[in-house]
Parts: sequence; C-alpha cells; structure tokens
Amino acid sequence: MDFICYPKCTTCKKAEKWLDEKGVSYELRDIKEKNPTLAELKKWYKKSGLPLKKFFNTSGLLYKSMNLKDKLPAMSEEEQLRLLSTDGMLVKRPILITEDRVLVGFKEKEYEEAIK
Repeated sequence: MDFICYPKCTTCKKAEKWLDEKGVSYELRDIKEKNPTLAELKKWYKKSGLPLKKFFNTSGLLYKSMNLKDKLPAMSEEEQLRLLSTDGMLVKRPILITEDRVLVGFKEKEYEEAIK
C-alpha cells in the first residue's frame, strides 16, 4: 500500500495518524520531493474511478495563482494529467493506493473500506 502525502498538510497528518492507529503498513512518499509521474497519474486516475478534477488541489496556492479554475474546463484530460505531473503541489492529497483502489483525500469511511 502506498501513501502519498505532503508532510506539512494537516489532512495528510490526520490520515497518517489514522493508518498508524489501525496498524496499517504502507510506503510513505512525500509528494513535493517525489512528484507523481504522468504514467502514475494516468494509472491512478483510471483505477480511482473519480473525475479528473478530484486530483487537483483546488485549495492550493499554486492552483489559485495559475487560475486553473477557469483554465481546466478548456483542457483535455491529457493536458490536465501532464499539468498535474509537473508539480506535486497541484495534486490533491493524501493519496492512498491499495491493490484495487485509489483514494484521493481523507475520508475515514473510505479508508476503513479500503483496508478491509
């Protein structure tokens, strides 16, 4: 199981604490130090079943400074994935990758189901 996070993010800290309390073993990866690749993002996006917009950190400074709220609708999926692969701070986190699921963000109920 892979846990991709930004160590300074409070939601990531909450999710990590939850995983630790449940005794779940995972590989931790700092999204700022090791940005997801285009290939990884494509794979996770397909596996997640989520709309691509859910992979964007819409509350992040970079997202806002790039005015992506207005630009994303005009971009193709490929362009959006390429953009996400340029900077980990654009990507919503944490991301939990299990054998059969990809969870974006932290919702206790989803995590509970994913680690069963």
